[in-house]
Amino acid sequence: RATLVVSAMLLCLLLPALVQSAPLPSPSDASPAFREAAERAKLLLEKILRDVATVHTATVTAEGLTLDSSQTSGLHMMSLSLGIPPAPVLKPLSQRFTLDMLVSRMLAGCRQYQGLLGVLSDKLSGLTELNADLGELLTHIATMREAAELTETDETASSDLASRLHGDYEVQVTAHMTLVQLRSFCHDLMRSLRTVAPQRPQAAGTR
Repeated sequence: RATLVVSAMLLCLLLPALVQSAPLPSPSDASPAFREAAERAKLLLEKILRDVATVHTATVTAEGLTLDSSQTSGLHMMSLSLGIPPAPVLKPLSQRFTLDMLVSRMLAGCRQYQGLLGVLSDKLSGLTELNADLGELLTHIATMREAAELTETDETASSDLASRLHGDYEVQVTAHMTLVQLRSFCHDLMRSLRTVAPQRPQAAGTR
């Protein structure tokens, strides 16, 4: 009986370790359709990241609102009062942050910034192409989800932004903060895509 008790205690101690050490999905396991959609998303992200700076210069004309400005504390408080939601956080894959959750947050972020740019498009010109690119990016990531047969969870943040944009300065701050956050989210998205679908090295003689 004592041996059984000791065995049971050892099993209880070892079981959490066994569960935690369960292997994560390997990038090499990704299907060709998943990889192709991820590569298309990466190429589009490169374009979006280039265009964000151009769009910011064209649309945000208020003094002091530069894309790389370090003075963001006051603007952060104002963005909270305007109801500009933060970007979904993209974490490294782990037992607690699965591929399903990662791709769901990728989709949520694309939808979120599509919605914000859509609201701003009623107040400012020059956002249409960037918004369309986000729509195409959303399609590529949705294709990744379908190819990997992932379950999407609703991670989209709601916002009542349109009713709060009463003046030109509010519009300018919203456009500025949206583009700053979008650029940061796209950098995180690119890093995540490179992790889950790294580019395979070319074989010798295939160039």
